[in-house]
This record gives sequence, C-alpha cells and structure tokens, in this order.
Amino acid sequence: MKHLSQATFLFLLLISIGCSDDEQTSETIVLIEAESILTRSSSELQNFMETSGLDLPIEEIIYDVEVFRVTYTTLHKGEEIVASGLVILPETDQPVGMLSFQHGTIAAHNQAPSVLPLSSEELIFYSALASPGFIAVIPDFIGFGSSTHIMHPYYVEELTSSVIIDNLKAAKNLADQKDTDFNGKLFLAGYSQGGYATMATHKAIEEDGLTGFNLVASFPASGGYDVKGMQETFFSLDTYDEPFYLAYVARSYQSTYDWTQPLSDFFQEPYASLIPDLFDGSKSGGEINDELTNIIADLVQPTLLSDIDTDSDYNFIVTAFEENSLLDWTPQKPMYMYHGTEDITVFYQNSIDTYNKLISNGASELIVTFTPLPAATHGSGVGPYIEDFIPKLLDLR
Repeated sequence: MKHLSQATFLFLLLISIGCSDDEQTSETIVLIEAESILTRSSSELQNFMETSGLDLPIEEIIYDVEVFRVTYTTLHKGEEIVASGLVILPETDQPVGMLSFQHGTIAAHNQAPSVLPLSSEELIFYSALASPGFIAVIPDFIGFGSSTHIMHPYYVEELTSSVIIDNLKAAKNLADQKDTDFNGKLFLAGYSQGGYATMATHKAIEEDGLTGFNLVASFPASGGYDVKGMQETFFSLDTYDEPFYLAYVARSYQSTYDWTQPLSDFFQEPYASLIPDLFDGSKSGGEINDELTNIIADLVQPTLLSDIDTDSDYNFIVTAFEENSLLDWTPQKPMYMYHGTEDITVFYQNSIDTYNKLISNGASELIVTFTPLPAATHGSGVGPYIEDFIPKLLDLR
C-alpha cells in the first residue's frame, strides 16, 4: 500500500469511526426532499484518489456525480420522524447498482455526512464511490442531520437497520425522479460502527426482504457485532483508552429503551452526572474521552463490574446487549468480513467470535469470509479495508 498522507489518515480515521410486506414494496415513497448541493467531475475525483495514498483502480472513476442532501420518513420507537443522509447519483444513462456506505462512530452533530463541508475529504470520497457506476447512499443515522433532537440509538440493531433501509428507499425514489436507471443490485459496506450497521442491515434484508432490491454482497469491517462480548471484554480490562464508547452505549440504551434507572447505577461520580451533557452533540468522541477516565474500575460501578451476569437486577442490561448482538442468524448472501489484528478499540476477537458463530449456525464458508488485516489497528485498518473491498465490489457489480 502506498504511504498515506496526514490529511488522508485523518479522513480515514473519521470514517472509522418491523415492516409489513406492503411497506416493503419498491413503490413506497419515503423521500421528503432532495437538495442538490454539489457536482463533481470524474477528473476531479480521479485527481483526489490519485493523491489520497490509496492503491485503487483510478481508471474505474468514469462518471461525473451529483450530490444530494435528502430527508425521508422513518420510524423511531413507533413514531414517524424525519431522517437524513446523502444520495449521490452518477451522471449516466447506463443501468447502475446501489452502494450504501455506513460511517463510523461520531458524537458531534457537525460530523454527520449531510452537514459536512463541501470541500471535506470524506464528502469527496463518498462522491468517488458513485463515480464507477453506483448510486451511493450515505445515511446520517437517527440522532444526526435532521433528527438531532433524538439521542442517537448507538448499537441498537433495529433502529440502525431500519433507518438505513429507509434511506435506500429514498435513494430509489430520487433515482426514479432523476431518471437514473437503478438495476436493483444492492451492496452494503462500512467500518467500525458502520461495520455493525452494515451487518445489521444485511441481516434485516435477508430476514424481512426488500422488494425492488437484490442484495448482492456486504462488506462489514471492524464492528462490535457481539455487543455482549464487547461488554465482557471491556469489563475484563484495567484501562481502556476510548471510554466514551461505554458511556455512549449506556446513554443510548437508557434513552432508546426508556430505562428509569439513573446513570449513577452504572457509572461512578463525577462521570455519571457528566455523561448526559457530554452527548448533547457539541463534542467529538475525543473531547468526551477527555472528560472521562480510562480506568475501568474508576468509571464503572463496582457492583455492575462484578455482578452483571449473576445479579438479576442487571438482567435488563444483559438482555439488551444480547438482543442487539448479531449472532442469531445464518447469512445466505455473500458477506466479506474484515478486522485489524491489532485492533484494541473494537476488539479483533469480537469479529473472530462472530464469524465462528455464524459458521456454526450453518453459514457456508464460501458465503461468509473473514479477512484479517495484518498488524492493523482500528485507525490504520481503514486503508487496507478500502483497498481490498473496492476491487471486490467492482467485480461483483
């Protein structure tokens, strides 16, 4: 792999971070509004990718693209809300597939894809995904973009997959309006939380169907698919350098599931009182980390640390972790998993355990594959992941 520039590394680090049959029809109109915010030429995108430090087939970047900021309807806890994201259309009359790329963990509202500066490297990269001949879909997720009034349902399976699926429908609505010829082929990809979101969406589509879309393959990377397994590893550590992940899950689940227990049941002071305001959308993950401690025994309540699996008072937490773990299914469509072998942020073993469980469930090793990214950490694994999955994606289109 070519040497990555500092700017490219920062960009890569940023991205690392129940419907009825009638509701699933391809004629469902969920799109509310599509605002054209930018066009980029293929030559401009080629120049960006040539200087990115990524070893990719630049010659495949052939179409100019138009970037739209979209809003659409989706459900949150049984209520219809307005969600947002990006849809990027290639300028061609040829039939094209669709690629939904799910971003990694963000906490600040200004990091959402739909509000990125037009000159940002992330937005240029997203645009380049469309140029080979894909409708590129980049969801904000609930809690960002047009839905900042809602606490982001971080690592909540159903609300993660449903908002992505509705963004796919909105993209098809827009493609129909703009006479872009969608051929029905769908691909999913994402890194870190985006890897979890990708697998959750793959699972939902296989279980519930999605009329008008033919899921060809997904490419989830470096996600914490086994949420219960992540908690067990966290609790076994003395220190963890990204404590905001633990606080994020707790605050998310408290809000999503309307838990009445105060955060002081889970975290020690002063952190329990700080956490709600830390997730008001004004701070990045790094800024939240600065307000917490990386010493697990000082952050988490000692009784929770020692008794989570034995005290029935904690059953509701264990149940939530288990219900949002992506272990209880058997993929039928190709899924290409990736993870860096030196990842101590989202643990490498979590992907190994998830892969082994899917195989033991009956998944074919020809359908579900696992690619270790040698010596890669959570940050440095993004580049090798992109360099490997893009050629596979192009071969399958």
